[in-house]
Amino acid sequence: MDLIGYILAICIGLLLSLLGGGGSILTVPVLVYIFKIEPSLSTAYSLLIVGTSSALASINYLRKGLASPKTALFFSFPSFLMVFATRNYFMPLIPNEIAQFGDFVLTKNALIMITFALLMVLASRAMIRKRKEIDSISEAIKRVNYGLIFFEGLVVGTLTGFVGVGGGFLIIPVLTNFVKLPMKLAVGTSLMIIAINSLIGFTGDLGRHDINWTFLGTFIGLALVGVLIGTTLSKRLDNQQLKPAFGWFTLAMGTWILIKELILK
Repeated sequence: MDLIGYILAICIGLLLSLLGGGGSILTVPVLVYIFKIEPSLSTAYSLLIVGTSSALASINYLRKGLASPKTALFFSFPSFLMVFATRNYFMPLIPNEIAQFGDFVLTKNALIMITFALLMVLASRAMIRKRKEIDSISEAIKRVNYGLIFFEGLVVGTLTGFVGVGGGFLIIPVLTNFVKLPMKLAVGTSLMIIAINSLIGFTGDLGRHDINWTFLGTFIGLALVGVLIGTTLSKRLDNQQLKPAFGWFTLAMGTWILIKELILK
């Protein structure tokens, strides 16, 4: 099983590099269900894994002019504040056992996974749905509403902090459907936002968990291999073809987690 998990680590970096998100959709389930790491620690690991991979992948997009640093900063500032606040002040307040419904006990870990799965299902709709692309990247940047981006950063940051993910599967739909950025520009910008949010979010977990740095370093190293593979493939693949396919994958993963947490428990 561990071998499968390490292979999927490469896939995580590959997805991030190609789609500007999706790494966390695989990371948390892989850590929880394959490596048997409890969800609270898995969300902390996920932040560092996805943050490091995104930082490397964003360099390639920035070099090509396919990232908007100003948009990323306006989104990231309120977002990482909420990530940090959520991880440090809100999460510790949630009890390990929240409620009981008959034989079903809603635990903190179950709530994290159920929320994570519901967000995946909701985000998948935006990725599956086709939308008209704005051809000019420079024109798209001129149209950006930075006030709207700031507000969206607050919302996404809160959700990101709670479920412990980079948030790319939330950020990409926001950037493409509400901010109206072309897909390739949204990918590069999303990677910058994910890197900032995740790495800052991880600092909030330092000292609160017993971290296995050897395992984490190995996992990150394999994810970075995936990033390098994705960087090469991105020159040949059309992101618009990959987006709906990834949307269906996200929907399937979210549905599977819901079934596992609510029915197969």
